[in-house]
Amino acid sequence: MTDTPDIAVVVIGRNEGARLVASLASLQGIVPRIVYVDSGSTDNSLQAARDAGAQVVELDLSVPFTAARARNAGFAALDPVPEFVQFIDGDCMVEPGWIARGLAALAAHDDMGIVTGWRSEIYPDASVYNGLADFEWHRPAGDIGVCGGDMMVRSSVFLRVDGFNPVIIAGEDEEFCLRVGKAGWRLHRLPEKMTKHDADMMRFGQWWQRAVRAGHAYTQVSRLHPEYARRTRIRILVFGAILPMIALFGLIFAPWLLMPVFALYLLSYLRTVRGLQAEGLASGKARHQAVFLSLSKVPNVIGMLTYFWRRFRNKDMVLIEYK
Repeated sequence: MTDTPDIAVVVIGRNEGARLVASLASLQGIVPRIVYVDSGSTDNSLQAARDAGAQVVELDLSVPFTAARARNAGFAALDPVPEFVQFIDGDCMVEPGWIARGLAALAAHDDMGIVTGWRSEIYPDASVYNGLADFEWHRPAGDIGVCGGDMMVRSSVFLRVDGFNPVIIAGEDEEFCLRVGKAGWRLHRLPEKMTKHDADMMRFGQWWQRAVRAGHAYTQVSRLHPEYARRTRIRILVFGAILPMIALFGLIFAPWLLMPVFALYLLSYLRTVRGLQAEGLASGKARHQAVFLSLSKVPNVIGMLTYFWRRFRNKDMVLIEYK
């Protein structure tokens, strides 16, 4: 590895405030180039990025914002194109040593198109919603099929698959990964800390909207990749739509149906608790988080229906924001 590795970082954000300042500070003196792409901030984000020495790209306000569009714009601003690009969100800080470890992995494996690591929440105990996000980020290491938006990418791979799909409003990172994998490249998660994230989810409504967005993502991405999250989508439909409709029918016409519906929900809940415990979560937290994971199927279904309603009306797939 040379003293000045051929890598740039693309940071995307909107109204991140102090989180963006911390994100850019975590990169100072580590990478030679930083591009910040702003999606219509009304705070001091633009000036903060310029003060940190980042190249600033402001997206056209007349075109719907998506994270995919922002990441593509950041990559397009890189001239010359570096060998590698690290993508991160503006509410994330890069962990010390991550850039070097990610570069070493890509340099050692020519067949590896994407390398990622572990994202963690800065304040996981600030709310149950932050705790849910923190647990969600910590996935097993090794070769993987998809990952989140914090990723280090070989630029030649990014160009080969034409970058992110700009019309996908959520799940664009996993959709990108699917195309990279189908193009023959390995995706790998190192057992290393990569970024620290500040979800800042303190209200039930924020968590609900995030779950709506996830349902939209599952549906929109699966329209392009039918194999994507198939079992998850089936569970969402069963526990977020079919069983609630059976329960409503039973409540009005056949009360005897309520007991088996309740039993299925209870079994699913207990299975979720056991699964969380098996992955290392303490019993109390597992029981608590299982409640929200079970409930999340309802907003997931709303997100799915939102996608189909927009598609039926030929409307733009605009962002579903939760903060």
